[in-house]
Amino acid sequence: MGDRKQARDEEFQSFVIGRWPRLMRTAFLLTGEQHAAEDLVQSTLEQVYVAWRRVGAADEPEAYVRRVMINAHARKHRRRLREFLAPKDDAGLVREVADTGDRISQADDRGVLLKALAQLPPRQREAVVLRYWEDLTETQTAEAMGCSVGAVKSNAAKGIAKLRAIPGLAETVTSGGPK
Repeated sequence: MGDRKQARDEEFQSFVIGRWPRLMRTAFLLTGEQHAAEDLVQSTLEQVYVAWRRVGAADEPEAYVRRVMINAHARKHRRRLREFLAPKDDAGLVREVADTGDRISQADDRGVLLKALAQLPPRQREAVVLRYWEDLTETQTAEAMGCSVGAVKSNAAKGIAKLRAIPGLAETVTSGGPK
């Protein structure tokens, strides 16, 4: 019995080590704050560890964990009337280090993008983050958000439309920032 528990613990540890950067990136994009992202990932992993036998046996454990994280973030947001993505002055904000394959890393000013995301309602933000940063399909995004594919399409389209309407954002993303 002890050997199985140890093997399960090692499997969970391996999963966490391998997925930590991606989970942190998703959480950071959802919360906009390093400490809140760490808290979200930690609480998600606590929930997942308890059910790891079932989660580890799933076809896509990462999708399961992502769904738990989205649900945890949504529960926290429902409790608060207002959520701020970034502090008013970002002097204490720890900047995310982009993965080398992260397409958004081409933008010089990530702060502009985070402030733009802060203007989106939570469901639109979730849809945009999962579809475009995490590069999930509409079906995978719907599963992660616990909604229909149509709701994902609607939320993503509305979110992208709002982002496009922000003056100067498109130039920052496409040209690599102001010259």
